[in-house]
Amino acid sequence: MSTPSDIEREIEEARERLAGTIDQLLYRSSPKTIVSRELAAVKAHYIDAETGEPRTDNIAKTAGIAVGVVALFVVIRKIVR
Repeated sequence: MSTPSDIEREIEEARERLAGTIDQLLYRSSPKTIVSRELAAVKAHYIDAETGEPRTDNIAKTAGIAVGVVALFVVIRKIVR
């Protein structure tokens, strides 16, 4: 059977765990943390983490998509006129 002091200790431990969890959630949901995490993800997509050199395959794909979108807009504008 638990004594009142055991129950109080368990409650205090649960409070400390909850406070730690809340602190972690606040940190993870902070706008600065979100921006830095997303920026790191984008950098990882375009820069090789091991060598630090640009990943030309991904850069070329992105450039190709950008050129294709611009060309599509130019064609649509010419058709509409």
